[in-house]
Amino acid sequence: MALPGTPFWFLRHGQTDYNARGLSQGALDISLNETGRAQARAAGPLLAGQSITAIFSSPMIRTRETTAIVNETLKLPVIFEPDLREVVFGGMEGKPLHPWFPEWMDGNYTPDGAESFAQLLHRAEGAMARVLQHAGPILIVAHGGVFRAVRDMMGLPREGLTPNAVPLFCEPTPKGWKITPPASPPPAHGPMAAPSSGPL
Repeated sequence: MALPGTPFWFLRHGQTDYNARGLSQGALDISLNETGRAQARAAGPLLAGQSITAIFSSPMIRTRETTAIVNETLKLPVIFEPDLREVVFGGMEGKPLHPWFPEWMDGNYTPDGAESFAQLLHRAEGAMARVLQHAGPILIVAHGGVFRAVRDMMGLPREGLTPNAVPLFCEPTPKGWKITPPASPPPAHGPMAAPSSGPL
């Protein structure tokens, strides 16, 4: 399914201790750490003045916390979309992502009790179709795995780490989808991360 041709903002949740340690989180419901909270506080002003109409958030703790902190600045309606939750990694949750993660993305390996990339893609397609019906641009607060599926729908490479709490503007152009980070990333995060298959 192609992604609806509607511009939107995407924000991955702020950093957690599992992110900092390079561990898979998946369905584990983990809070932000202090760095993650600072990242979310820095993201709010970057999103102010962007004519955002509403926030659609994953219902997981790390995205709820990110949304709440960002919304201290934006003061927008918040809608929780269950199918924006992170991919389930089953028996690999809480463990390092390598070497199995690239094989999972390619569809060659699915951990016991986990969702395949194809299953994540199907779920994300439905969620994006629903939320992008809303008058926008909207802000989507979700997860690294979900954004890999979204990039796949855009016809862009799914590889590459989505930085924590850096707002990304996603827009269709005549040459395809374009993803643009803000001119000044949140100080707690530093420069936008280089492509990698890092933790979700």
